[in-house]
Amino acid sequence: MTNTLGPLMEVARIQSEINRLFENLSSLGGDEAGASWMPNIDILETEETLVLRVELPGVEPAALSLSVHGGDIIIRGEKQRTETHPEQTQLEGERDFGPFRRVIHLGVPVNTRQAAATLVDGLLTVRFPKVPNRRGEEVPIEVSTR
Repeated sequence: MTNTLGPLMEVARIQSEINRLFENLSSLGGDEAGASWMPNIDILETEETLVLRVELPGVEPAALSLSVHGGDIIIRGEKQRTETHPEQTQLEGERDFGPFRRVIHLGVPVNTRQAAATLVDGLLTVRFPKVPNRRGEEVPIEVSTR
C-alpha cells in the first residue's frame, strides 16, 4: 500500500512556508516601511541552543527593542547619526542610520522565556534554549489497556 498522504503533507508544508513568506512581505508595509536600513544576521545552532547574531554597530542598548511573536523574533531600534563638525563636508556616505525593524523566523522550537541577549562591541547575540524532543525525533508512546 502506498502512502498517499506523503505528497499532500509536503504540499501543505510548502503552502505554509509560502504563507509565512507573504506574511513577512506584508509586514514591510507596516513598521518596516519607515525603516531606513536592515541589520545583517547570522543564525547558529547547537544541540541545545539556537543563537542569533545581529550586526548593530553604533546602536545603544537603550535604543533596542526585542520581542518574540509566534515563531519569530522582532528586533526594532534606531541608530543615531553621528555629528559632523561645521568645517567638515561629507564626500561619501555609506553607513546606515535611522530606524530599523527586522523579523526573523526562528525555525526550531525554542524556550522564549529563557532567552538571553547581550550587546557587546556592536554585536547583538540572542540565545534561545531549544525545546527537547520537538525536532522530529522518534518518541515512544506507551499503549495502555485502560
